[in-house]
Amino acid sequence: MLVVMKRDATKEEIDAVVQRIKEFGITPVPLPGAERTAIGTFGTTSRDAAEAVESLPGVAEVVPVSRPFKLASREVIPSDTTVRIGSVSVGAGHPLAVIAGPCAVESREVTLEAARGVRSAGGSALRGGAYKPRTSPYSFRGMGEEGLEVLAEARDATGLPIVTEVLAPSDVDAVARVADCLQVGARNMQNYSLLDAIGDQPKPVLLKRGMSATVEELLLSAEYVLARGNRNVILCERGIRTFERYTRNTFDVNAIPMLKRLTHLPVIADPSHGTGKWYLVTPVALAAVAAGADGLLIEVHPTPDHALSDGFQSLTIDNFRALMAAVPHVARAIGRTERVAAS
Repeated sequence: MLVVMKRDATKEEIDAVVQRIKEFGITPVPLPGAERTAIGTFGTTSRDAAEAVESLPGVAEVVPVSRPFKLASREVIPSDTTVRIGSVSVGAGHPLAVIAGPCAVESREVTLEAARGVRSAGGSALRGGAYKPRTSPYSFRGMGEEGLEVLAEARDATGLPIVTEVLAPSDVDAVARVADCLQVGARNMQNYSLLDAIGDQPKPVLLKRGMSATVEELLLSAEYVLARGNRNVILCERGIRTFERYTRNTFDVNAIPMLKRLTHLPVIADPSHGTGKWYLVTPVALAAVAAGADGLLIEVHPTPDHALSDGFQSLTIDNFRALMAAVPHVARAIGRTERVAAS
């Protein structure tokens, strides 16, 4: 249930409601708003509990919440959430955030060249995996802690905030010390120990949809992070696995407006993994913008044919520049600001 307090409810009245909810063995989560406070509840709510709470001073109404994802739902938080990656605002109608860079941090030289290219083309943030989960144990799996140092150097050189993946709860602190945003990859979307760990720290989280996950499963994974106290979650549609063989994944463009309807959280799109082919990245990226995405996650490499990871789906810097020139036209066509967020 969602307990909506009156506009003039006092702190003492709010505290009394929180305490009464706890007495029923239910977890309360206060949600202060611009005009009034609401209190979300998590656990099995009985009719007796709802009636007891509704009778308390300061309570305007008790609203049942039908969605299994509570904190992520527009039923609980109707207004769009803005998440900040460094100085870049994502969501709630802010300019599109374009996060770009190589799939993996494979060397200092490549990372710095890619970062400068992303910056010169107007990108908002730099992506790059210091730790990489790979299907084969023999594939390049990133540079680890050394890769984090390279990313920090790239940020110093360009001013771009850093988005990088974290694979295990034990790595969260080390990655959070460097990253401006922690990415949870598709393979880890339902790694609940990892979700709990990143929910316990304050840095924003970019949560990618699992390869075979439903929209509801993605939102329930976001709920793990939100329920631990970290409200800075960005959702990412990156394609799902289907029977189609011509593309790496099937990019689910209808998931973008559906998520925007169901949740207040920002939604971005990853057409690189969504297609697996560099020549499909730009048209699908533009389709995602047209569908209402708050940003894009694009793989960019100075020399994709030499990339140690995902070269075939990576744009060259020139191709990325062409994409960045096309994005404002689509944004303008759907009535969105033409600007792309700058760091």
